[in-house]
Amino acid sequence: MTNYSIQLYSIRDLSAKDFPAAIKAAAEIGYSAIEFAGFFGYEAETVKKLLDENNIAVSGTHTGWQELTDENIDKTIAYHKTIGNKYIIVPGGDFSTKEKLDAFIELIKKASPKLKAEGITLGYHNHSHEFVPNTDGLYIFDELFNRTDIALELDTFWAYAADKDPVGLMEKIGDRLIFIHLKDGIKATREGRTVGNGDAPVVKVIEKAIEMNVPMVVESETLKPDGVTEAKNCMEFLRQLGK
Repeated sequence: MTNYSIQLYSIRDLSAKDFPAAIKAAAEIGYSAIEFAGFFGYEAETVKKLLDENNIAVSGTHTGWQELTDENIDKTIAYHKTIGNKYIIVPGGDFSTKEKLDAFIELIKKASPKLKAEGITLGYHNHSHEFVPNTDGLYIFDELFNRTDIALELDTFWAYAADKDPVGLMEKIGDRLIFIHLKDGIKATREGRTVGNGDAPVVKVIEKAIEMNVPMVVESETLKPDGVTEAKNCMEFLRQLGK
């Protein structure tokens, strides 16, 4: 079966209380790697030790753009190199005006080469608002795609919720697609569901990701009844699917 990473936000109810236990749980469920969404105050050396002890890798991190400014980027690089992370992914932001979007694009153009020189790829993770016009009529996804060389992590459910075809977007992004977020939900209500229990085209997405050799990161956000159970249910579906 294909290896899957998990976005640790999926089990944030546990990671916020017991970060080491959350890492252990992800490994025990059968995920091969973790995509972090914060480190809850833990030093980089401790995070690396927890990964090694549980025989689980880091696939990437969701890191706010604020950590890539001139005053913070060196510290950010050092932390991520210590834990063995090669992918820093900005998980969205407020780019509702041309001014804000232009400033972020300039940050990308400055930070990306510096990260690349240290063996780290800079990526961006979408929600749904990137596919509708901002207040100045700009489509954030198109602006980032056309004006920068930033890598992309496609959140396939949020693309679907924005009336986009996630498989078609995967093909369009091509070599710049570093990960997908494998996520499910109900389009009409935008309610999250465990993988396989919504109406998103998850099987087609999985098949395209395998065809393109794009790593998949499972995310399930609703904590029903809790994050660990959701993460287990997602993995069970993927095992039954045999992909």
